Order: sequence, then C-alpha cells, then structure tokens
Amino acid sequence: MRVVFMGSPDFAVPALRWVASAYEVVGVVTQPDRPAGRGRQLVPPPVKLAAVELGLNTLQPQRLHQPAATDAVRSWLPELIVVAAFGQILRSEILQLPSRGCVNLHASLLPRHRGAAPIPAAILAGDSETGITLMRMDEGLDTGPILAQERLAMSPGETALSLGERLAELAKQTAERHLPRYLAGELPPRPQDEALATYAPLLRKDDSRMDLAQPAEALARRVRAYHPWPGTNLLWRREPLKIIRARALRLANGDAGPIGRVVRAGSGAAVICGDGELQLLEVQPPGKRPMAIEAFLNGSPDFLNAVLE
Repeated sequence: MRVVFMGSPDFAVPALRWVASAYEVVGVVTQPDRPAGRGRQLVPPPVKLAAVELGLNTLQPQRLHQPAATDAVRSWLPELIVVAAFGQILRSEILQLPSRGCVNLHASLLPRHRGAAPIPAAILAGDSETGITLMRMDEGLDTGPILAQERLAMSPGETALSLGERLAELAKQTAERHLPRYLAGELPPRPQDEALATYAPLLRKDDSRMDLAQPAEALARRVRAYHPWPGTNLLWRREPLKIIRARALRLANGDAGPIGRVVRAGSGAAVICGDGELQLLEVQPPGKRPMAIEAFLNGSPDFLNAVLE
C-alpha cells in the first residue's frame, strides 16, 4: 500500500511513525519552515523532523493546490492519503488522486469542533470528553463521512498542551485499530449530523488578550485552552502580563471594586471578573521567566489593588 502522509505539528508525529511502520510511505507533505523565537530563525515543523529521521521523502509547499505541489504528490502514485493536522485544505485534484481515498485523523468527536483548533475549542466549551475521528475526506471543512471514533475523558485541569499530547497518542491508536479495517472494507462510512456541527476557527496571536467582563470560569478555561499558544495576558503598567495558570473563584470579597481590580487571595492574588474572581497561580512578566504568583508579589507588592485591563 503506497501511502502519502500529510501533517505538521507534534500531534501528527505518533500517527506518522505508526503509518510508516505499517505501510509504504512514499512521501510526507508538511508545512514550510517558519521563523520562531526572538532570533526569528527558521524552524521546521515536527512532522518534517520525524520524516527526515525516518528517511522519507518530504514536500513543504506554501500552497498544496499549486501545480508543482500537486504534480509532486501525483508522481508518488499514492493509493491512500492519511492526513493529521496538516493545516491546508485539500482540493479535489488531490482528493481524487488515491484509489483508496483520503482519510483524516481529526482531534474531536465530529461533527463537534470542526476546523483548525479543535483541542482548544473542547476546553473552551467545558466539554467533559473529546476524542479522535477517522473520517473520509471531501471538499468541505471536516464534513466528510465518519469511519470510526475513539473517545477520551477530559480532566478538570486539562490544558491544550496536555490534551494535545494525549490525543496524539490516541490518534496513533485510532490509525492502528481502524486503518486496516478501513482498507479491508469493514468500516462503512456514516454521514455527519449537520444539526450538531460546531466550529473551531484558527487561533491568532490577538486571541491572547482576555476580557475581564467575562465570567471567571470562562476565563480560567481560556487560560488552559490557550496554553502554550497563543497564551493569555492582561495589561499591567501598560505591558502584557502573561497568565500561565489560573482558576475560577466565587467572589469572596463582597463589593471589592471594579472589574479588573487585583485583590488578595490567600497568599496570592485574584482579579475581579464579570462573575467571580480569577485566581492567578502562575504569571510571566515581560522579559522574565514564569513564576508563582507569590514570588511575583514579593517583587511587585503594588500589584495588589492595581486595576488590570
């Protein structure tokens, strides 16, 4: 079985490794190297690093629909294309190439959380479970028929980082359990229920700003959903203070002041929100390492009673 694998982030690496161990992976398509860090050095996506380690052909097109990229994939003569968080839409000219079709390992229980950021979306929504959907791809955005699903219970303190790591392993297990069954014709596709569809749009850097008029519980979920990227921050002294860990509290200080006021919470601090308080557990001032809120208060006692934006 000649397989082309398409994926980019860490999430896709375990699935790639298993597919490469089970089938003939004739090529890997991943996103281009991107500048990162303070030095803006070009950094390859994790899937590229894994593909190079495995000795696999790699392709990094800016746009897969460009003729040169499509021709390159066609030259590999794929019988099956497996996708896991690739980051680009597959058009009909690619979808029609493999005789066994294109399948996607999507990090949600479709039709819930279609789109580019299903892992943060599940945390933001307060879902109690999520999972992996193996689906047959069509030209829509995660709209193709479902082949199989594996479920995963979410813990109360789940972050996008921790949940992503667990779902990456589940994606590998889903491929291992169900791809052979799909190829054997044992997984009849079933259409998605459009009435249940929700969407998880691409995250952007500007999403890191928090609106303290929202309830504390929603903000605490946001901190977890956006860790490690794009992160969450509040303005203090006109500079962004990154919130690494936080939790929601009921308003314990009565009429403690306006939304955004920092109040004492045990040995630490909390911020008054639209409903309740957001207790800050770990923060990162500009240019410094993350630190416990108690350590931050030792160096910045005037943080208490400040009003954050």
